[in-house]
Amino acid sequence: MVKQILPAILLVVFLSSCSVLKQMNFTSNRQATAVAAPGPQAKFIDNISVTPQATIDKTDVNSGPKETFTTGSLNIAETQVVTGEAKRLADMVAGRSDVIENASPVQLKYAVLLNTEVESLPNKVLLESVDTWYGVRYRTGGNTKNGIDCSGFTVAVYAAAYGINLPRVSREQYRISRKISTTELQEGDLLFFNTRGSGVSHVGVYLGNNKFIHATVSKGVMVNGLFEPYYLQRFVGAGRIDDKQVMASN
Repeated sequence: MVKQILPAILLVVFLSSCSVLKQMNFTSNRQATAVAAPGPQAKFIDNISVTPQATIDKTDVNSGPKETFTTGSLNIAETQVVTGEAKRLADMVAGRSDVIENASPVQLKYAVLLNTEVESLPNKVLLESVDTWYGVRYRTGGNTKNGIDCSGFTVAVYAAAYGINLPRVSREQYRISRKISTTELQEGDLLFFNTRGSGVSHVGVYLGNNKFIHATVSKGVMVNGLFEPYYLQRFVGAGRIDDKQVMASN
């Protein structure tokens, strides 16, 4: 009997020892939960508040001056302008092509001599009238292809191109002509010069683009520019011949 009770007493004494109890580190489920790593506490949906976000008023974005940005393409109005301009240029080129194609050799020749476009040239009859004398040598008092002077040349040209009989000398031609400004010059008008220091002594026929044809002492019938220094310094004036003035002078 004593042998059975003694082990039970020894077990109670062992369990009640403080040192033994301290070495046995028991942890309950509740304590384990308390030891868990700290962190932010979870919020329930009822406790969550929503802050309204700022909205953009579309009317504010669209307000203010509007700007047009090009992206390499043309709008309708610009396309119409470009198309119209292209058509105008095409018509102009086509028109010039027709003129050049139908131009006579004499018109092409004088386009080069006058340094101008074929379509701006004087009438074909006038060009043909002056060209028959082009290159003919100068001869005082002459009126043939063997030699001709300045006033003889203008007499021959006016008779062939206009059927008008001019006075034989340049001074008389100047007297009967209607005086005009150089800004009024047209093909066929007469240009008068003082080459001898004693009044009008030289005459030529205006062709256009400030160029005229005349019989020169040095090179015969040729084209020169009105604003070449020699002729500009000796220029007296321009005259236009009208049928009534010629008839009145006879």
